[in-house]
Amino acid sequence: MIPPVAIAVISAAILAYEVLLVRLFAIVQWHHFAFMAISVALLGFGVSGTLIVLLRDPAERIPRTLFTASATVFALAAPGAFLLAQQVPFNALEVVWAPAGLLFLALIYALLLVPFTAGASCVGLAFRAPGARAGRVYLWNLLGSGAGALGIVGALFVLPPVACLGLVGALGFTAALLAAPRRLAVLPALLAALAAGGWANAPAHWTELRLSEFKGLTQALAVRDARLVETRSGPLALLSLVESPSVPFRHAPGLSLTAPALPPAQLGVFANGSFAEAIDLWGGDVAALAYLDHVPEALAYRLTRRPEVLVLEAGGGQAVLQAIMQRAGRIDAVDGNPQMLELMAEAFAATPPPLGSAEPQVTLADPRRFLTAARREWNLIRLPPVAAAPARGLNEDFLFTAEGLSSAHARLRPGGWLSATAETDLPPRIAFKLIATLDAALRAEGVADPARHILAIRSLTSLSIFAKRGAVGPADIAAAKAFAETRGFDLVHYPGMARTEANLRIRLAEPVFHDGFRALLGPARDSFVARYKFDIGAATDARPYFHDVFRWRALPELVALGPTGGAALIELGEPIVTATLVQALVLGAALVLLPLRGRLAGRVSRASAWRFGLYFTALGLAFLFIEIAWIQRFVLFLGHPLYAVSVVLTGFLVFAGLGAAASAPLEHRLAGRLSPLIVACGAIVALTLIYLALLPEIFAALAGLPAALRVLAALGLIAPLAFFMGMPFPLGLERIGRADADFVPWAWGLNGSASVVSAAAATLISMNFGIPTTLLIGAALYGAAAFLLPGPHAPSNG
Repeated sequence: MIPPVAIAVISAAILAYEVLLVRLFAIVQWHHFAFMAISVALLGFGVSGTLIVLLRDPAERIPRTLFTASATVFALAAPGAFLLAQQVPFNALEVVWAPAGLLFLALIYALLLVPFTAGASCVGLAFRAPGARAGRVYLWNLLGSGAGALGIVGALFVLPPVACLGLVGALGFTAALLAAPRRLAVLPALLAALAAGGWANAPAHWTELRLSEFKGLTQALAVRDARLVETRSGPLALLSLVESPSVPFRHAPGLSLTAPALPPAQLGVFANGSFAEAIDLWGGDVAALAYLDHVPEALAYRLTRRPEVLVLEAGGGQAVLQAIMQRAGRIDAVDGNPQMLELMAEAFAATPPPLGSAEPQVTLADPRRFLTAARREWNLIRLPPVAAAPARGLNEDFLFTAEGLSSAHARLRPGGWLSATAETDLPPRIAFKLIATLDAALRAEGVADPARHILAIRSLTSLSIFAKRGAVGPADIAAAKAFAETRGFDLVHYPGMARTEANLRIRLAEPVFHDGFRALLGPARDSFVARYKFDIGAATDARPYFHDVFRWRALPELVALGPTGGAALIELGEPIVTATLVQALVLGAALVLLPLRGRLAGRVSRASAWRFGLYFTALGLAFLFIEIAWIQRFVLFLGHPLYAVSVVLTGFLVFAGLGAAASAPLEHRLAGRLSPLIVACGAIVALTLIYLALLPEIFAALAGLPAALRVLAALGLIAPLAFFMGMPFPLGLERIGRADADFVPWAWGLNGSASVVSAAAATLISMNFGIPTTLLIGAALYGAAAFLLPGPHAPSNG
């Protein structure tokens, strides 16, 4: 029998590696690769089942020896596979119009499959070992997995991501040593020592992160004399500060062509390799900030004098500096990333606001959660700027949903203004999605005609929207017209604006922004959204993918344009996840289903074999559907995707492990009276429906809790559902083991393969049909599984 602690340690290593890959690929590539990490991890579990079936005899005779070997392979391959994957010349930005790039994606997939298959084989061997109890093995597997998911986030607070690769490898060697037969213990110990020595003495360029050549940081450092000033690593982002003396940063989106001065010297701030913000080195001279009065957002300070201002996602502080320059009466700055707030605090410590200016009040909090818990109001609320970003479509953004914008608008004093700025992308996408979402937000608040509450103005590169808590009046319109004329901007919308008043100074072939706003704020908005080639419909908490504007029907036309322009218009989220799904289906069939096809015959009938197969396939789909949907929902409550991933994974794995341990006693207690599987699946369906109805109200009620208490609350909410979700798998394994023990690794492989598919499929369903739909499908699959499992004594072939 495999020592339970060894099972827990290797399980912790596998989940820690999976979460770590999400962080690493967000840095070297983009967020899309989080789903590849999940998918390849689960495929490794499927392939491990195939290997154990094919190596049935040694798996029964020497399970501890094979466990030791597999854990050692994992320990060596986990760091090595990622470092090799960095060398593959894959470019996500060209994959649509250069499909050959998918071969490089497949190569990355194959490299990462090695450590996951090795690690998963350890767990599969533990299930197959003579005398093993499925519920007990599943308990240690899930407890270890939960500890690994949470532990790696803690490690990222103190260690850079690459160093955490070494930590994962060390966990693999530890599991090998714990399981090794005494006569073989020296081998993993020797390899561990050699690996540690090699890692410590490896040339720096072997272990450094290699960012995509298309990421902003790579391009910024290619400029003459540019240098990396400082790097700060944390669990949320890797921040890089860049100085460029020869070609200085001039980050001032929307700056008027008539501005009397350029921005002062700036440092560029890059988060995970992508440009995030600029820090003005203004030296305390307010005159150096004069340029901030010549951007479209500055209109807000003509609409209200000395306002009390709330700046959301304050970043490097440029919006805060604008409030200082405009002599705001009070300035509250909120950001969810402690590293960004540290940078802003250090900048203001070096150059404090001049006498008479408000001292910024800085708060570390997720902006949406801050708004929900706030008990005060402001005259002006500044939302962070949004841009068309081909690599952000998969990111949940609960601030830019109808519910999020409504919560911001509700925190305004009567006559106050909500300010939002979008890139003037052509054809318009992000600006249209922003106004559609704002229209839905105002209507949800009871505003009958949002068009009467909105002003909009644009420069060459940005468009600012101002939503008033109250109707826009003649004085507001006059102020907007005067501001636009003196700065060379164009008005896009105000109540009663004529088409001839648009497109006067920064001319396009047609006043497309004015026409689009008029359609989206008018009675024909639904038909306009339906006809548009991009998805510009309002984002909601059910579909919080504000940056996803992709529509499949436009893909042929965009691909035909190719690298001449069409590729830049494709939001890559759905295509990349779809490619991952297709690869998962192909590889799952090739590496799991086909090799196992000849192993279906045994002491159970073919009909029962197929019912067993469908049962474990349904469980693999259902568990991940519900788990991923919960991760997506808990981003709103916990404030960041990484926190949601770690807490939700930990909660589901730990409490599912406890449910697995309780499955056998429950079956014994209910013997002859009620099926424990019916009880477990019925509870899952009922709890899912209850949570769907009550979760938004629960989140709103608990939004004001400190972070630690919100984590505990999240775990408490997860516990009952996860507890019952932990029962169907061991109940099925126990029953299939009594019918034919050879089916145990087969079931393990099928479950893993189905999970591979569900990881990508759940995301696509959430993006297109909403997170609640994903939850309902998961619950329905559990309901179906309750009736798929054959009885305890399956009919035999004879």
